[in-house]
Amino acid sequence: MRAPIAVSSLAIAISLSACQQNAESEATGSEPASQSPIETRVVDATWNRAAEEARQRLTLRAREGQARNVILFVADGMSIPTIAAARIYDGQTGGDTSGVENLLTFEAFPNAALVRTYSTDSQVPDSANTATALMTGIKTRNGAISLAADQGVEVCGTPEAAPLTLAEIAEARGMATGVVTTTRITHATPATTYSHSVSRQWESDVDLPDNAVAAGCRDIAAQLLSFDEGDGIDVVMGGGRANFLPEGDGGRRGDGRNLLAEWEARGGATVTDAAGFRSLDVAATEPVLGLFANSHLAFSADRDDAEEPSLAEMTGFAIDRLSAEEDGYFLLVEAGRVDHAHHATNAYRALTDMQAFEAAIEAAIDRVDLDNTLILVTADHGHTMTFSGYPARGTSILGLVRRAVSGGLDGETALTLDRTGRPYTTLSYANGPNTRGQDDEALSDEEVQAPNYRQEATVALPSQTHSGDDVALFATGARAHYFGGSMEQNTVFHLVAYAMGWTELPGDEAPN
Repeated sequence: MRAPIAVSSLAIAISLSACQQNAESEATGSEPASQSPIETRVVDATWNRAAEEARQRLTLRAREGQARNVILFVADGMSIPTIAAARIYDGQTGGDTSGVENLLTFEAFPNAALVRTYSTDSQVPDSANTATALMTGIKTRNGAISLAADQGVEVCGTPEAAPLTLAEIAEARGMATGVVTTTRITHATPATTYSHSVSRQWESDVDLPDNAVAAGCRDIAAQLLSFDEGDGIDVVMGGGRANFLPEGDGGRRGDGRNLLAEWEARGGATVTDAAGFRSLDVAATEPVLGLFANSHLAFSADRDDAEEPSLAEMTGFAIDRLSAEEDGYFLLVEAGRVDHAHHATNAYRALTDMQAFEAAIEAAIDRVDLDNTLILVTADHGHTMTFSGYPARGTSILGLVRRAVSGGLDGETALTLDRTGRPYTTLSYANGPNTRGQDDEALSDEEVQAPNYRQEATVALPSQTHSGDDVALFATGARAHYFGGSMEQNTVFHLVAYAMGWTELPGDEAPN
């Protein structure tokens, strides 16, 4: 949570035109155009806040040096309404009754963009194809992990035909790499860093269909162990332990392999609980595999601190460990369960997991030098959660819609009712498992603000779906000014390559 606006606390896509004009003036020896005060008849707190934002934008400085390190933060399913709701929730739970002037840490970043998320076969994407776009620079079909749209099981016999990922390129160039997530480490987004799979569902060997086995395809967990670019991935942390263990040891594997034991046999360290994590020596050099749950890690609101480290803790450890590599590092950090809460239309857990995501970003900012580190914050795709109903300032973001009465100046509010005379919530979903009928009892604030409440959906579906709208991207640090405007999702990969100095300026040959 950031205090309401102090210059750096700005979160809209920005233009560096003022800075560019000043630079051009210096280059030509001409003076910038003279400035005169704006004439106005009303100067109040809102005017002053906006004027301060404007003044601060005029002093923005692009960090033009090459990025030594890149940290890509992905909140799975973080739609733009999710950001707005999380901002208010974070403010309200932090003591700000209104919450609307609060800012999340990444909203203070000076550069932002809109990112188009469609896949090669669908207007509405999934996490596999969107993460593939970010990691490989190509768009693909829904469900595919770091493969081209036209690649099928035949690629299993020619793995060199698969597109390279940011992690593979970084390792080949001598950099350190890491993956941190709150989902199974074999889940779609983290899997795109180190594996290539026709289906995101092939997380363990028991998930492979017969034709995949016949073609020589390997499951995603096994591919983590066989990742051989550079010296292998240095830090891997998340859930999904069952996909790495044989059935006899409480896992899912049918081939009898214990991939944790194999990791250790190669000289790596493994940890499976918070105590083991907190006993790790950050100065050690062996690769670390931390799997803290059989499946996904717990939602932040439900996490047992004695069992699982927080996303911020894992992020901090990864940065501290990877920073020892003089050639730099690439790190992916995913808050994957924002998506899961949205699928269940449980806004409370989506927003509390957003707070955990925010804490992880703060942990990163506290550790890095932004003159040589590029930090990106984005989502893979959106969700159908809406934020509507004209609620008065100060209304709980998880509560029933209350409108301001008497002009709203005295703080008095009243419930807003739908056409059947019943109240409704500020947050709702276009589809999902919790539709309400004409005969259902009226909602109460106590009911809708309970942690397990599922917001109302318009169209009845077993699980709420993704959305096809653009997602936001925020950037700060080295060459962050490359990111702005409206861009294809796979363009992010190419701009990361330019920021890292892997290519010359745009128009030259592609990254190798």
